[in-house]
Amino acid sequence: MFAYILTRLASLALILVVMSVLIFLVTQAMPGDVASMIAGQFASKEVVDAIAVKLGLDQPLIVQYGRWAAGILQGDLGRSLVLEQPIGPILMEALARSLVLAVVALVVVAVVGIALGVLAAVRRGKLTDQMVSGISYLGIAVPDFFWAIVLVLIFGSYLKLLPTGGYTPISEGFLPWAAHLVLPVVTLVLMLLARIARLTRSSMIDVLQTNYVKFARAKGMPESVVILRHALKNALLPTITVLAIDFGLILGGVVVIETIFSYPGMGRLLLFAIQRHDLPLIQATILIVSAAYCLANLTADLLYAFVNPKIRHGMRAS
Repeated sequence: MFAYILTRLASLALILVVMSVLIFLVTQAMPGDVASMIAGQFASKEVVDAIAVKLGLDQPLIVQYGRWAAGILQGDLGRSLVLEQPIGPILMEALARSLVLAVVALVVVAVVGIALGVLAAVRRGKLTDQMVSGISYLGIAVPDFFWAIVLVLIFGSYLKLLPTGGYTPISEGFLPWAAHLVLPVVTLVLMLLARIARLTRSSMIDVLQTNYVKFARAKGMPESVVILRHALKNALLPTITVLAIDFGLILGGVVVIETIFSYPGMGRLLLFAIQRHDLPLIQATILIVSAAYCLANLTADLLYAFVNPKIRHGMRAS
């Protein structure tokens, strides 16, 4: 197990190095000249060239990448060209907010989605299964921004029960902080719940038809023990993978949700940086999101070994 973890960490480090190179090259290929944007449209060529030299933009790309990568290894994510502030504190603040949103939404999706999937699989073909399947089809078919708009109209405009946007730090009170999280979290849950429920249902149906489950039932084990101890652990493997990917998706891919609710997380920060062509901020934000995806998948791999004993035995044998 220890050797397996070291191997996965080495692979993670290599992937992050490759990702950093790709991120740097792609952002450098973006249209627009950073020096010209900073100087303004009426600046002379001499002023633009002076800014380029000051920022090191006149140097070869390999030198620029080396300087950027060396700074990251030392914990320096650079300085925002637009905000004129160190990127680290800005990024960590946005990341902390997105982490709260992601963790709360993922916990709700995991608990409710797995429970619905198991219930539908156990009662396959019955009314409960049909209801869960119908809700799942509806959740998959309807886009996330539609749920966001509906929630804003119902709970914000009509009922006036919840704030429709913004963010309140927890230091100003738990209830105002939680109230600003409800609508974004519910939107994310509606967006992800259907897929988790359907995936768990499909996986559970396959596992319930295996010989070891039939043998457990033939031994007279209670149905709850058969479902929870023998079937669910093996059925959760694909669900764990999807949940891990969804965690990375929430952190960096919900620009629409964070924009609708004016939630100052990673997605909105990335949109802000792209609109203003703030290359250092774009590079740092995408790199953190990529690292989150990689760490989430590493977590999923390690959870495999915990959930499925066959994987642990396979690692020991190798």
